[in-house]
Amino acid sequence: MRLGPGMRQTNAVGAVIEVRNLHKRYGQTVAVDDVSFEVREGEIFGILGRNGAGKTTTVECVEGLRAADQGEISVLGLDPRRDRAELTQALGVQLQESQLPDRLKVGEALDLYSSFYRDPADWRELLEVLGLADKAGTAFRKLSGGQKQRLSIALALVGNPRVAVLDELTTGLDPQARRDTWELIESVRDRGVTIVLVSHFMEEAERLCDRVALIDKGKVVAIDTPAALAERAETEQRIQFRPSAPFEDTLLTSLPSVTGLTRRGEMVVVTGDSDALLEVITTLSAHAIKPRQLRVDQGNLEDAFLELTGGHAEGEVAAR
Repeated sequence: MRLGPGMRQTNAVGAVIEVRNLHKRYGQTVAVDDVSFEVREGEIFGILGRNGAGKTTTVECVEGLRAADQGEISVLGLDPRRDRAELTQALGVQLQESQLPDRLKVGEALDLYSSFYRDPADWRELLEVLGLADKAGTAFRKLSGGQKQRLSIALALVGNPRVAVLDELTTGLDPQARRDTWELIESVRDRGVTIVLVSHFMEEAERLCDRVALIDKGKVVAIDTPAALAERAETEQRIQFRPSAPFEDTLLTSLPSVTGLTRRGEMVVVTGDSDALLEVITTLSAHAIKPRQLRVDQGNLEDAFLELTGGHAEGEVAAR
């Protein structure tokens, strides 16, 4: 990892990873079925899908850990299988599941891993950046879940990679540790590292990713920015508020943009099309009613995932 300050490079047009018509099967089971995508230099590229969708198999082929049955893969101009020794010098990998010996100390692990690379990062400086400077002498078994995740990121970055693949980065972390890790990943990308992020958290993908690929049953069903994918979801606006004064339901249900109204105690929930919010606010204002505790929910990445895959998700999709 280049530890000097860097500029965000999301507008870079160069592709550092190119996957073309990738196929992989295990016996009669098709895991990856004609997958193609590009990852641009300097971006965070997300890969999302249900359990068994083929996400991890795809990135394992990109990493050179599995051999594809058909298709072409180029990472920084290298073939992951043929040029694996050279690629490991430029590609950092955080696996979905990894473990270190319980008694191995943080500093010892990083010192060992750094010896594998021609031009490693200063692992002591890396510990400082990752908030682990005071843990260099701590055994792995004594680290918290969040600290172990930070260490796994440090091990992926200690080789000074140009590209990092992070598989299920924040699984098992509490909400605060997850958000701390998101900030860390953003800072890593801002230092010039291109990141491929495999995640089952929709909120995580919306927060971090410049673009995402949705994979279903081994196929890519969509690639776009999270915002653009969310716009594709044909979902209604959901407007929730507590009115400052009582009113009859027909005041709002008679509006052309409103499709429904329900009450939950003091709260009113209105559904409607894209014009509903403006019409509801204008009508309430005309009757001197203030919409307190106003909340508006619109189409998001989860809605797009459900619509494009016909799947089931409740804020997240399964990991593998």
